[in-house]
Amino acid sequence: MDIIKELKSLKETIWYNPNYIYSKDIIDDFSINVEDVKKAEARLLKFSSYIEKIFPEVENGIIESPISKINKMKNKMESTFETTIHGNLLLKRDDLLPIAGSIKARGGIYEILKYAEKLAIDEGLLRLDDDYTVLAEEKFREFFSKYTIQVGSTGNLGLSIGIMSAKVGFKVIVHMSSDAKKWKKDMLRSKGVQVVEYLNDYSVAVKEGRALSDKDPNSYFIDDENSKDLFLGYAVGGIRVKEQLESMGIIIGDDKPLNVYLPCGVGGGPGGVAYGLKIVYGDNVRCFFAEPTHSPAMLLGLSTGKHDKISVEDIGLDNKTEADGLAVGRASSLASTIMDKLLTGAFTIEDKKLNIFLKLLYESENIFLEPSALAGFLGPIFTSPKYKNENITHLCWATGGSLVPNEIQLTLRV
Repeated sequence: MDIIKELKSLKETIWYNPNYIYSKDIIDDFSINVEDVKKAEARLLKFSSYIEKIFPEVENGIIESPISKINKMKNKMESTFETTIHGNLLLKRDDLLPIAGSIKARGGIYEILKYAEKLAIDEGLLRLDDDYTVLAEEKFREFFSKYTIQVGSTGNLGLSIGIMSAKVGFKVIVHMSSDAKKWKKDMLRSKGVQVVEYLNDYSVAVKEGRALSDKDPNSYFIDDENSKDLFLGYAVGGIRVKEQLESMGIIIGDDKPLNVYLPCGVGGGPGGVAYGLKIVYGDNVRCFFAEPTHSPAMLLGLSTGKHDKISVEDIGLDNKTEADGLAVGRASSLASTIMDKLLTGAFTIEDKKLNIFLKLLYESENIFLEPSALAGFLGPIFTSPKYKNENITHLCWATGGSLVPNEIQLTLRV
């Protein structure tokens, strides 16, 4: 298959990674390793009392989402698309993640907390053996107010960084691309966040945001394209899946594989989750990235071997999609390098299918997701002909949707 020709045609396509290989040596053979993920999980647990203090609605201060069985949706998909989906169909509800309502709550909040911890320790205001609830005291908020957090975003990362940073006490500037939805900008401004809007796409917002941040010694730029801390925060979500599935009576093994479908923008979020999943399941989990037909940045980068050195615009695509969180033209160097051997495959989906899946899910399960979060649902349809195993578990990762205003939800559901 000529993958470039397929992508240029804007046809939905699936690509299986010829470089895929898994071993315990490979999982640790990166700039990020298993020990780093364990440390990230430990840090989040250490911050749990503080999180519960400043966000009382977060039970035990643990930022996690449930997994739901969606049998009615499976039946709807089979009848609508005249196909058979072998095995179970589940939904990972990151749309319900506390604080920011999307997968970006994982990495974004983790990086903010780690940075706040470093500043406070370096200043002599905090010790590692302290109870971190002290960070909620006014003296810490005053201290953090001397510093500015900046980030470039198409939407959900901006919400995650903006909401958490403002709560901690930081000044926050979110640089948002033309793809970002108005309601997300409005929500950020309501939290006291400065929003800078650009007429260009995501890459320009990131470039300009980084340049402005570099001019201020008290400014910290969060780089969605290459941040190890973001990646680690997402990876914690991946390693937690095992315990959740086992509590549901689902044991993944050699004869009971797990297929996971992750919507992909720049790649940090799905890359981190996939890395965490490979830590706990190894070869028994297959991870697939889902991208809009107009913005297949990761598929393009991996299939050509050029990673972040090629953009969708280079092959004539316009990077225009209703899936605002996935409207990215160039893949993350960090994520694509790690996924080069760990990702089973990637596929593209048309915008109109996102809307079909959105309505089917709402009608069958009374669950609303924003359009970009539905990208993974084409995965079970694509892969079932290849994996005809009744013991397989398909897990679609719902990356956002709970914060979408009701009036906008209504327009999307009808």
